[in-house]
Amino acid sequence: MDTTALEQDRCDCDSIHDDVVAEVRAHMPDDDTLLNLADLFKVFSDSTRVKIVSALLLSEMCVCDIAVLLGMSKSSISHQLRALRLSRLVKNRRDGKVVYYSLADEHVASIFAQGMSHVSEA
Repeated sequence: MDTTALEQDRCDCDSIHDDVVAEVRAHMPDDDTLLNLADLFKVFSDSTRVKIVSALLLSEMCVCDIAVLLGMSKSSISHQLRALRLSRLVKNRRDGKVVYYSLADEHVASIFAQGMSHVSEA
């Protein structure tokens, strides 16, 4: 690795900015909240789950339709939908024998849109 890049990341100061640390500490979420947030972002670390969320942004869909759309097995899609459901990112509803999935709420769409905006920056 370039030593210049390493030097940029190193802090050689001997003092702590107590006022800054105190201010940030007062506004930091608790550890449990941050762990829950980290777990939420882990769910988005799988490209299949991201594709499913992208599809559900456009329409409510059943497992079979998502499987056809993504060229995957129904079993694989069901497994990923379970992870999304447990993370409260998608919800389902039954209509006879068919189970339809949709985004749990507008927060999911907002998170996805913010991520897309970030990765689309030039």
